[in-house]
Amino acid sequence: MQYPISLRRWIISFVVFTLAACAPSGGVYHTVQKGQTLFQIGQVYHVNDKYLARLNGIDDPTSLRIGEELFIPGANQTRSVPVKSATPAKASKPKPAAPAPERKAAAPVVSKKKSPPTASAAKASTATKGVFAWPLKGNVLQAFGPCGTRTYNGVEIGAPEETPIQAAAAGRVTYSGDGIRGYGNLIIIKHDDSFYTIYGFNRKNLVESGVFVSQGQQIALSGRPPSGGEPRLHFEIREGKSPVNPIFYLP
Repeated sequence: MQYPISLRRWIISFVVFTLAACAPSGGVYHTVQKGQTLFQIGQVYHVNDKYLARLNGIDDPTSLRIGEELFIPGANQTRSVPVKSATPAKASKPKPAAPAPERKAAAPVVSKKKSPPTASAAKASTATKGVFAWPLKGNVLQAFGPCGTRTYNGVEIGAPEETPIQAAAAGRVTYSGDGIRGYGNLIIIKHDDSFYTIYGFNRKNLVESGVFVSQGQQIALSGRPPSGGEPRLHFEIREGKSPVNPIFYLP
């Protein structure tokens, strides 16, 4: 069910400002123009289109109305959304069939048993590159997976202290604090499709629990592990409760 524009705008404003009255993310209203889609609008504002649909109470993202106002969280100004017209593909002329090669006697087939794929390989085959963005630029000091007697659930990215950390994707901050041992100042963001991203070892958190953030929005400043060592960011991606290798989801 889609509510009238005026009523939906009141509902969205009430929810957003009730949950995040002091949120630094802010937001703007984008007026839908002819030919614009929710996917294109999300691409321009760097906000997931499914998240925009849920936030604005849109049941069918393919049927936007001209003049409809969409709330865009985290944006500080409205942006121009270009309309891409689809160009029909040219039909290629069929190539003449090549003469069939002379058949040779087939060599005997030796069957080899293939070992079943590992869990990590199966996960990699279903992962989508570029779903998340790098939270900051730097060298990967520690890769995902087992290392000696330890197993790392994420990656650790080297960066000078107080380097800005950005949200890897749009979502809602479900935790911001220093109450989890071993992580220092920590931020957890809930995304669509049961994904979470985790940002640890922060010098300072810049967002509070409950606020909505956009992809690329600054959420913290990098720091050092509580146990000491080089300055770095501990970054994890989890699908539900299970940690996954971030390399399969980053560009």
